[in-house]
Amino acid sequence: MSASAFFESERQRFFRPLNSARRELVAACLRTLYERLHGPSADYAHNLNRDELKDVLMPEVQAHQERLDSVDAQDELNTKESEDPQQLAAMLIRVLVQDGWLEQYPDRQGLVTAFRFSRPGKLFAEAFWSLHRPSRSRQRNMRSCRNALDAALSERGDAHDLVDAYEYAEKVIEDLTEGIDDLQERVRHLMVEASIHDQWDSFVEFLERFQKDYSKQLTIDSSTINRSAIKQKLEQLRTELGDAKYRRMEAQLQDIASWALKEHTGGTVLDWLLERIEEIVDAAHQSKQPGFIRAMENYVKRISGLVQQSMMLRTGRARHAYLDAVQRVARLDTPNQDALLERIGEHIATVEVRLLDPSSFKLRSAVQRRKAATTSVPPRPTRAARLEAAMKQAQDQAFTVPNESLTQQIRSDLRLFKHPVRLSGLPAATARDVLATMQAVEAIRSTKARDLRAAKLPGRVENEFYSGFDYEIDFKKNT
Repeated sequence: MSASAFFESERQRFFRPLNSARRELVAACLRTLYERLHGPSADYAHNLNRDELKDVLMPEVQAHQERLDSVDAQDELNTKESEDPQQLAAMLIRVLVQDGWLEQYPDRQGLVTAFRFSRPGKLFAEAFWSLHRPSRSRQRNMRSCRNALDAALSERGDAHDLVDAYEYAEKVIEDLTEGIDDLQERVRHLMVEASIHDQWDSFVEFLERFQKDYSKQLTIDSSTINRSAIKQKLEQLRTELGDAKYRRMEAQLQDIASWALKEHTGGTVLDWLLERIEEIVDAAHQSKQPGFIRAMENYVKRISGLVQQSMMLRTGRARHAYLDAVQRVARLDTPNQDALLERIGEHIATVEVRLLDPSSFKLRSAVQRRKAATTSVPPRPTRAARLEAAMKQAQDQAFTVPNESLTQQIRSDLRLFKHPVRLSGLPAATARDVLATMQAVEAIRSTKARDLRAAKLPGRVENEFYSGFDYEIDFKKNT
């Protein structure tokens, strides 16, 4: 059977607005318009005319008016007239109507021309809206599958209950896959940014979602808890249905589940559907849910490691601040020393120094020392315990590059090449090389020797691992 082409008539250039100079504005307007027309608070009793449509889009237009996503692009949305918000909103409406996102129709009640989404426009706008909408699913699809099978086993059960159970089982896989993809995307952003300040809001959002959704998905809606009950009910449907009810369900399935008639192979549609539900539940239990737990553990481990690294770096900077101040004072002459000490004094004037009371120090008696000396010797760890400790230590140090060893390697490269080294020229063959490159500037600035300098260059480092400013690294010149 031949199908009509998608890119024909008014949909010939359907995706053109999303490739324009203001594509983010177009996406934002589609989200806002979908929320107004089909969101939870949509007013279905009132249609949108042109003026009302422009009022709906105007806040997004004003928020994105100064932004151009492609400076070189010259199109309808990047002209001198687009500097006026009213004209830009009118251009957006015209472009969305011309390219098949919106359609006009007569509103007989108001005797005006109203606007609504076309069918493909509504489907694609819903995708943009869903990406920015927090999940409201209660993640109870596994329990819903079990309850639908219960309903099918009851006296009034029919084929609709079986189809519901099949759809709920499919949504279990969709929920777990969405959770895995979301956590992997968070890990990718975490590795690219490598800064806890940019990722803290994301981690707080993850904690809130874990409390509302993920915790239920791993407990009362877990496939481990519900799997045995579902398999038992599937077996009852295979063996305990009477002949009359079996034939009635089979006839209903052939009537309401035409998609199953095309997909099933051999046997009856009822037997195929029960087998498919069992396969989906087994897949959720054996692969998807363990993968979801591993993705969650990986994300928490990465962000906790980043928090520890950030705290260590901050502690190191505070620890070396006084030493740096003493070294700077030693290099200055007397007038500049006085000026620097005055500035430092202004900053630490609020510091309160407290001394411990000497009476609080007490020497331990000889009896206490003997008790400490006769403490039982701890048991010798087993080989398995030593191996576990070694593996844990190796995992903790897998992505740790000491600053001192990094600066030593940079000094060796500078002496070997006899010219400055650029950050973009450092190797990126392994994960430790990438981490060393990302940490090089911080290591140079915190080294005690103070013999290296890192000068920012106008260019940037752009590769598949990270993006940032390029630096030139060299020994400091003696002046």
